[in-house]
Amino acid sequence: MPITTGTALLALLAMAHFLGDFGLQSDRMAVEKCPGRDHTLPWRWWLTAHAGIHGLLVAVLTGLPLLGVAEWLAHALIDHLKCRGWFGLGMDQGLHLLCKLVWVGLACRWLGLSLV
Repeated sequence: MPITTGTALLALLAMAHFLGDFGLQSDRMAVEKCPGRDHTLPWRWWLTAHAGIHGLLVAVLTGLPLLGVAEWLAHALIDHLKCRGWFGLGMDQGLHLLCKLVWVGLACRWLGLSLV
């Protein structure tokens, strides 16, 4: 069934975000994606893989691979800054959800979806 409103897309993107951050992210990935905490693989691999999962979820739900790439990059940057101690989990999650609002705005514009 196609997504026909921005509100529906936002709900799905938010759910997919929590799936990616909490359901699909292993404990090892959550720890080792941070510089200095990597033991089995270099942290860049863990961070790239984790952010790539989020990019895929956005690309599949929106049907716009460009938004998937934007999510991949934004998610990696936000998580990297969190790892560096710039902010905590609450701000991290808020910034990720803010990105979803931006993606919905762009998707509505590019795909001609109504907001509600």
